[in-house]
Amino acid sequence: MKLTDQREIAAERSAVWNAILNPEVLKACIPGCEELTGSPEDGFEAVVVQKVGPVKAKFKGEVTISDIVEGESLTLSGQGKGGPAGYASGAADVRLSDIEGGTLLEYDVDAKVGGKLAQLGSRIIDGFAKKLAGEFFERFQNGLEPETADTAEDTEEQETKKGWIGRVFSS
Repeated sequence: MKLTDQREIAAERSAVWNAILNPEVLKACIPGCEELTGSPEDGFEAVVVQKVGPVKAKFKGEVTISDIVEGESLTLSGQGKGGPAGYASGAADVRLSDIEGGTLLEYDVDAKVGGKLAQLGSRIIDGFAKKLAGEFFERFQNGLEPETADTAEDTEEQETKKGWIGRVFSS
């Protein structure tokens, strides 16, 4: 299954780059992630629980970051075994570029499954993989972009707060 998409993120490229290398951020963005330990240099070990159609499994596996071009691009790769449910593996090639008002994050995802999961059929698997990738990058984007809230008394005055990723980095 292959998927290509992009997101316009209202944050500087350096902030996006630092966030995508941060284990706390990755853990919060990976849907169903219960545990993520390690570092970008050495790779991560992860425990992720997912339900694909009628099959629910706890995947234990590895996430690695490779092909790093500082501030511009990288590849996030993961593979996990879910016991009798089978296995899943995938990679996302991520590219960052400056745009007016922030950063353009483009990604190409390639995912594969085997075992019981593969028996579900490509339509279910493709839909699930697309949903999972979309959820990851949506959480990532929402965490980086500032939150704006109108005050009830004066709609011209807006208070800007950092996204949750910004709050993690400022702590």
